[in-house]
Amino acid sequence: MTMINTSITGKELLWFNNTLIAIQVSSAEGEDGICVIEHRQPYGDSAPLHMHRNEDEVFHILEGRIRFVINGRERIAGAGETVLAPKGLPHTYRVESPEGAHTLTVTRGPDFETMVRKASRPAERPDLPPAATPTPQTIEMLIRLCAENGIDIVGPPLG
Repeated sequence: MTMINTSITGKELLWFNNTLIAIQVSSAEGEDGICVIEHRQPYGDSAPLHMHRNEDEVFHILEGRIRFVINGRERIAGAGETVLAPKGLPHTYRVESPEGAHTLTVTRGPDFETMVRKASRPAERPDLPPAATPTPQTIEMLIRLCAENGIDIVGPPLG
């Protein structure tokens, strides 16, 4: 099923795995290194279980419903809610709403942004990329890029 408004406009658009992203505020722009990334995610999108060594990760849900697991505790969050995944705690999520999700991710410092930029490719259009199952090479590259940028992959995505 397609999201209601899948496009993001006015920014550099990237395809990060099966999502469309725009870096709305780069960590290099301000004194505090705050980074804000806008995401459009399809139903079922799930990050591998991971931990950030150097930064908290804040998720603000604009549209949709997402199931989070943070340090073994599960929580469902919907539009208007904000979820904190503190650094050092394993966390993952899965988009549960059939129409997908529209979120903002906020971090401090360059780690997450650098990893996302290196793992992404320019979007060919302002919409979700064609769905693809990650190859072993893609998974290996993501694990390496995460490790190089203060993020440890510690488990699989949510099924």
